[in-house]
Amino acid sequence: MGDLDILLESTIHGDPMRALKWVSKSHAKLALALRGKGHRVSASRIPQLLERLGFRRQVNRKSLEGGNHVDRNAQFEHINTQVAAFQAAGQPVISVDTKKKEMIGPYKNAGSDYRPKGCPEEVNVHDFVDKELGKAIPYGVYDIAANVGCVSIGIDHDTAEFAVNAVRRWRNTMGCERYPGTNRLMITADGGGSNGSRVRLWKVELQKLADETGVTIGVCHYPPGTSKWNKIEHRLFCHITQNWRGRPLTSRSAVVELIAATTTKKGLTVRCELDSNSYAKGLKVSDAEMAALNIEGDAFHPEWNYTLKPRHREAPS
Repeated sequence: MGDLDILLESTIHGDPMRALKWVSKSHAKLALALRGKGHRVSASRIPQLLERLGFRRQVNRKSLEGGNHVDRNAQFEHINTQVAAFQAAGQPVISVDTKKKEMIGPYKNAGSDYRPKGCPEEVNVHDFVDKELGKAIPYGVYDIAANVGCVSIGIDHDTAEFAVNAVRRWRNTMGCERYPGTNRLMITADGGGSNGSRVRLWKVELQKLADETGVTIGVCHYPPGTSKWNKIEHRLFCHITQNWRGRPLTSRSAVVELIAATTTKKGLTVRCELDSNSYAKGLKVSDAEMAALNIEGDAFHPEWNYTLKPRHREAPS
C-alpha cells in the first residue's frame, strides 16, 4: 500500500484542506507501475486497493462561481417580491436569456429519438462549422404568467442590441396584445452574457426601448453563479432541448420549426422567428451616454436591480 500511495502522490488533485481526492492514472497503468516495483497485482485489483486508501472516482463539482454570495438568498427574495407586485398589478414579467448556440447542418444532436431499426440519422463525423450556414443563436423571452415563450433566432452575434431587439419583438408580437394599456415591464435576467448587469449597451438599448414605447422597465439580475434559477431555463429552454433531441438541425428553418413546435402538458406554447439583422460586436458606450440614461438603482443592490424610465421628448418649436 505504501508504494501505491507514492504513485498516487504526484497525481492527486483536489482541495488540500478537504478530504476530497481522486486520481487520474488508469488502473492498468497503476498495476503496471506496481509490478515494476516487484508487486504481483492485476488491474482488476487496483479499485479495491484505491477504496482502502480512501480514493473514489468523482466528477467535477460546479461550486466555485459565486454560489456563496452573502446576499444570494436576499436577492432571490427581492426578485420574488418584485415579481409578485408586478403580477398583482397586472403588469407583465418576463424572464430572458440566450440559449446555447447551435451549429446548423448535418451535425450530431444530443439525445435519441425513435427511427426504424437499423436506420439511424447519418451526420458528419467532425463538427466543423459550415461557413455558409453558420450557427443559430436562440434568444428567449418567457412570459412567466402566461407560460408562453418567444424565441428570436439570431444568425450574427449575441449582443445586447440583439437581446433587446428580442424583447422588442416579444412586445410587438405578443406582449401588447396580452397586456394592453400597461405602462410597466419587469425583466429577470442572468448576471452575465449579452444581458449582463455590467453591460452598458444592454442598459442603453433598454433605454431606447423605454423611450420608444413609453414603458417603464424594471430589471432584476440573478446573483453570480445562480443562472439555473432563472425561470426561462427550466420552463422553456429545457423543453426545447427535449423536443429536438436526436434531430440534426439541418437548416435555420428547421430550428425555427422545432422550437415553435415545443409544447408541454402544462400548456407551454412558443413563438419563434428568425432575426436576420446584423449586430456589431465591441460597441463602446461612453460615460456621456450612460449619464444621459434615465436610470434609477434600487436601494438594495442597485447594480443588480434598477429601473429605466422613458425620457421626455422636447416639444417641437
